[in-house]
Amino acid sequence: MRHLRFGIDIDGTVTCPTSLLPHINAHFGSKLTLDDIKEYELTKAFTVDEKVFYEWYKGAEPHIYSSSPAQVHAKEVLDHWKSQFELYYISARGNHVYDTTVDWFKQKEIPYDHIELVGSHFKIDAAKKFNVDAFFEDKHDNAVDIHEELGIPVILFDTPYNRNPIPEGVIRVYNWQEANHCIQKLFPTEVIIK
Repeated sequence: MRHLRFGIDIDGTVTCPTSLLPHINAHFGSKLTLDDIKEYELTKAFTVDEKVFYEWYKGAEPHIYSSSPAQVHAKEVLDHWKSQFELYYISARGNHVYDTTVDWFKQKEIPYDHIELVGSHFKIDAAKKFNVDAFFEDKHDNAVDIHEELGIPVILFDTPYNRNPIPEGVIRVYNWQEANHCIQKLFPTEVIIK
């Protein structure tokens, strides 16, 4: 029997959604908090030239990614899942940070079966290619699109930037323990952890 396979976003899902903010605040002299981020597009939260921001971001990516903390309980839950489920991380990161990404997973001792960096927020093709049975995401439109296109449950990790209405089949959670509880309910014969 095939193990169920999960597609899991990295940034804001496995990593803490505040990971970028200390770097942005230090570089741009801002004082942003997560509650200030009402849209996924970070440049909407403060006055900054988009071109300047993205030039800085491209250069800062490896450092930001390597220093990002994991969300509370992410490692614990993923460790429990590793023997029951295939863990496929599907991220908008580009391949130029693949080594940085793998190093982060190794440093944090977070289990993975595969890491796919698609280089854009369009993850539907990768989710189809890898035939995932559920997806974990923090970007609202990705969560809705993946659910509607693939007909699979999508666990949406709550943040101030993703609080638009969601359809049935997209399940909002506030932490990894709630995500684990949802998986127990969605796939009860597959889950053996308490």
